[in-house]
Amino acid sequence: MRRGAVPESGLDLLATGLDRFESALDAELDAVTTGGSVFKAVRGEYGSGKTFFSRWLGERAKRRNFAVAEIQISENETPLHKLETVYRRLTERLTTASFPPSALRPVVDAWFYALEEDALAAGAGDDELSAEVDTLLAARLAEVSRQAPSFATALRGYRAALLDGDEATAAAVLAWLGGQPHVAAAARRSAGVRGDLDHFGALGFLQGLLTVLRDSGHPGLLVVLDEVETLQRVRSDARDKALNALRQLIDEVHSGRFPGLYLVITGTPAFYDGQQGVQRLAPLAQRLSTDFSTDPRFDNPRAVQLRLPGFTQESLVSLGLTIRDLYAAGAAERVKAIADDAYVTELAQAVGGALGGKIGVAPRLFLKKLVGDVLDRIDQFEDFDPRRHYRLTLAGNELTDLERNLVVSADDLDLDL
Repeated sequence: MRRGAVPESGLDLLATGLDRFESALDAELDAVTTGGSVFKAVRGEYGSGKTFFSRWLGERAKRRNFAVAEIQISENETPLHKLETVYRRLTERLTTASFPPSALRPVVDAWFYALEEDALAAGAGDDELSAEVDTLLAARLAEVSRQAPSFATALRGYRAALLDGDEATAAAVLAWLGGQPHVAAAARRSAGVRGDLDHFGALGFLQGLLTVLRDSGHPGLLVVLDEVETLQRVRSDARDKALNALRQLIDEVHSGRFPGLYLVITGTPAFYDGQQGVQRLAPLAQRLSTDFSTDPRFDNPRAVQLRLPGFTQESLVSLGLTIRDLYAAGAAERVKAIADDAYVTELAQAVGGALGGKIGVAPRLFLKKLVGDVLDRIDQFEDFDPRRHYRLTLAGNELTDLERNLVVSADDLDLDL
């Protein structure tokens, strides 16, 4: 929070207003655990908590032993219409409750260990173990091999390199399996695979990855495609391809091709409702159509789209008090006394005012100022009193482009509390 970023863990303690989604989302996660698949679209303005929501959902998924991957969609780094790139980012960002990104190798190693255990349980001796593992590999990936036979081939090549003690080749083959381009030709020849992964092969590899995850003890995979609204800013031909790729992904999820997949996208209302976004492709608009004409209190959390209403002044203050209390639990006693409820309220109002009264975009800066500028100083300096020694300043270089546009002046803002 000192950096103005969403934490990676402990989000249940910070969640504000998400309890109304818990029952429906938990039911969907449970359905995925038993072999189902789910697609969800999350909508909200900047600052409404889309990234927080995604990571909060990721924590709930990890408690069910899911693997999780959060992918930032962008025109240059991860264009949505290039599914081979999306798959590569997925494997790079793959994480589990036990392993940080990239967890691809631990997952694959756990899968081979499970195959060996199954072979031994079936009565295979030491001399027969390798052949029995190959037989099990072929059986478990039979469905995947109809679409992407090179997935199983690469796994065999990876295991063969490990058994030969050739770590360099094993690492290179695993990189190829993860969608990395420009893998050494010698490593590819050794594994019996050719070229680089393409758009269509990526979907087959995703099927294979889901199988490997399930057999290695991970019943599901949560994939978050964050900031898909960036599609509105790309060239029209690339945008059309990306929207069609999204439509294809949704259809594949609903067809049952990806058992164990929970796919989430996040975007702004302009992306879902505007002519430069979802509405540009009628079949996609039909699939994502959701009624938001009623009071947000009655939004259906089981619908394909979820609406995050964003922060109000009251919910922003409530979040600030929660952060203050969590901080005070492990800090000096004076923290809670000096940064009392009234001061936290004043700070929230001041940050919101500095951003043109747009409370919805204030949480990031508010929490950064509260923790880094106020609570840390109270904790470290016995004579620090924010009412006397601190003046809120929002400098241009700490604002995002959107936040900067909302500030009433291009100059730094000094606000007395």
